[in-house]
Amino acid sequence: MAVAVKECLELQLLEVEMLLSMFPKKGEMSLDEEAVPAVQRYLRSADGALPPQLEYSIAVNVGEAKVKVELQVLLPHTYPHVAPQLFARSDALHRQQQLQLNTSLASHIRSLDSGELRVLEAVQWVKDNSLPYLENSKISPESASKAVVVKEAFHRMWIYSHHIYRQELRKKIFDCAKKLNLTGFCLTGKPGVICVEGLRENCEEFWRVIRYPNWKHISCKHVENIETEESIDNLRLFCTFEDLQFQAHGDYGLRNDYHMDLGQFLEFLKQHQSGHVFQILFGVEGKLSDK
Repeated sequence: MAVAVKECLELQLLEVEMLLSMFPKKGEMSLDEEAVPAVQRYLRSADGALPPQLEYSIAVNVGEAKVKVELQVLLPHTYPHVAPQLFARSDALHRQQQLQLNTSLASHIRSLDSGELRVLEAVQWVKDNSLPYLENSKISPESASKAVVVKEAFHRMWIYSHHIYRQELRKKIFDCAKKLNLTGFCLTGKPGVICVEGLRENCEEFWRVIRYPNWKHISCKHVENIETEESIDNLRLFCTFEDLQFQAHGDYGLRNDYHMDLGQFLEFLKQHQSGHVFQILFGVEGKLSDK
């Protein structure tokens, strides 16, 4: 398996090199400066842990007006034998047009043969096929007034991490939640848990931002989605975005191996009508001890 992964990573680096030659200007291609060296070190070593997945974005100019469509790319270690994770977004697109664009892009990528380098093909497809979606997004004032009464998608995401300690990471989480008007909490320590709730597109943007460029040992365990014509604030379980910390088991001080008291966390979840999520996050049914 290791040999197959190394072959895949070599192909990924080859494709990145081609993309960098196609998009050499500043701002055209965003790639963490440590991403490629990490893969190269892994390829040179006889053994060792897998490097972080390659993740980058490409700004594609579309049409004569040069409207920018950003193609966000995340490559599984076995790409190109498995499909890349792609997401196209643009400030010029309404939510529905963006959804339709990504649905068509995903359909096109699935039609290609396994083993092909598909990001280059995806870039060209976005360049050639985004214009109709951009034109359809220019709705009339009458249509805009009608759009006010459509249902809004309320989202609640439950995110699990092996641990959350670093101050700069916590700052990024809180700043992003505030910017996107999300409520919920961040449980600091080991394990780390994040809950965000608000508009679906804002939750999805939060998920993309905190994962970039690479955050190991993090996964979105559960998503709740509700469509409503009323204010989404009526559906929130949390009033703010809380900094959640509980007393650790034992006298560990501030060492990075202390475990949070999950009994207190379960009690907190139950107070916010979310006790059922405990089993989803940790794989065991939560039980409060008798007091």
